[in-house]
Amino acid sequence: MDIPIDFPTVPLSSGHNIPILGLGMSHHGGYSHNALLHALRSCNIRHIDTAKRYGNEELIGKAISESGVKREDLWITTKLWPGDYGYENATQACLDSCKRLGVDYLDLYLMHWPDVQIPGKSSREGRAETWKALEDLYYRGVCRSIGVSNFLIHHLEQLKENCDVVPHLNQVEYHPFQRPQELVDYCNRNNIVFGGYCPLAKGQVLTHPVILRLAKQYGKTPAQICIRWSIQNGIVTIPKSTKESRIQENCQVLDFILGDDDVFSINSLHDGRHVTWDPSNVL
Repeated sequence: MDIPIDFPTVPLSSGHNIPILGLGMSHHGGYSHNALLHALRSCNIRHIDTAKRYGNEELIGKAISESGVKREDLWITTKLWPGDYGYENATQACLDSCKRLGVDYLDLYLMHWPDVQIPGKSSREGRAETWKALEDLYYRGVCRSIGVSNFLIHHLEQLKENCDVVPHLNQVEYHPFQRPQELVDYCNRNNIVFGGYCPLAKGQVLTHPVILRLAKQYGKTPAQICIRWSIQNGIVTIPKSTKESRIQENCQVLDFILGDDDVFSINSLHDGRHVTWDPSNVL
């Protein structure tokens, strides 16, 4: 099958449109130069999701330069690590990320985590101060869209009360075992796009009997079933891989549609487990 020319996009309240499928990076073996070049050149991936924490922004900038893909055709997301929270630190960290990536602006900049360790300030106060920096970067055009990651409803409610711009996107762990529908519904009601990471639950979901049955039924791989399910639920989805063949496989999810009963079957696998951070104890 040929890779689709364009992936569908989801409109953000910033007025920009984010590709619904991207390529995620990570700090645990999450960067391969050749794989990223393959994604950009051969798979038409235009959405790259990284973070300062991952330590690969400069490498990604080099790959983008080598790929020949125009900057205006790319969607680049990176994230602000809590060690850089606070107004001045956050502002400088954003500019440093731009420099490492070799870009003049970011398509999306996220606060990576709701917990804040700023002496003399509560997490809520620290989040508000940091978000104010992101708002100003947004107003300046350095960040075309701004958002958060791993924020729960109470974190978002506090931010709404303290700040002017409602986050354009909230990126949270999302896979068949971790489907926080109450949070998804809240984001939908408040015009916050929901982004999901770890769509394959770090591989844990790929051997589940329901997923294996549907993979056989649709003539697809278990990974393709999970990614298609996530996209069909309206989630901006960013599977990670350092293997060219896996990246290509993960992109081939637009030529079939899961039936409603099959979506329901996968929805029913939710058991609340996390395969990464659990932000529920962050005040």
